[in-house]
Amino acid sequence: MTLRLQREIERLKSKILEVGALVEQSIRMAVVAIDEIDEAAAQKVMTEDAFIDEIEVMVEEECQKILSLHQPVAHDLRLIVSVMKINNDLERMGDLAVNVCERALFLTTKARIAPPFNLSDMGSEVQSMVKKCLDSLVHEDAILARQVITRDDVIDEMNRKNYAAAIAEMKGDSKRIARLMHYVSVSSQLERIADLATNIAEDVIYLVEGEIVRHKARIAAESEADESD
Repeated sequence: MTLRLQREIERLKSKILEVGALVEQSIRMAVVAIDEIDEAAAQKVMTEDAFIDEIEVMVEEECQKILSLHQPVAHDLRLIVSVMKINNDLERMGDLAVNVCERALFLTTKARIAPPFNLSDMGSEVQSMVKKCLDSLVHEDAILARQVITRDDVIDEMNRKNYAAAIAEMKGDSKRIARLMHYVSVSSQLERIADLATNIAEDVIYLVEGEIVRHKARIAAESEADESD
């Protein structure tokens, strides 16, 4: 690797981690916004999303420049490809955090009701997945990435239970249907963030091991988890 290429890759790593930190903060604030029906927190996330979008474009342009100027190979090429995909997934996470905040803003205009499920626990689990997938990227840690993948089914199950709980509540009180549907939507947005964290974990495995594990990584990770029980 030439010295110039090394510097540009290090700068690229720094930028993608900056995007990750901003997105992680947005998700954390979005969970606060919906958990506490906090208008200020929701507005902050929505305002700062434009900055995430701006940096996402900068990272993509940087990747394209490195590819065209240096034609990297092996690990360097996998890094660029992985960063491009991770960059897109992080931007989508930011958009989903905004969607959660839009639900929170709607709920600020209505009489407060308690959600029929624990969004705080789900939010904490999703935030943990996002943090771990970013840590796995920083340290190029395939083992940690696989731990993220195993948690995706936990979030899927939470989302299914949340939906069922909301439907049961709607049957008992039709006046709360609109508000309950917004809570169902939040659960769905959080589940999609977890899916994107899983995508990033799969990209980290590709970066470290050079193998595309999409679709089969979860099966392998679950088998390892079963063996350790």
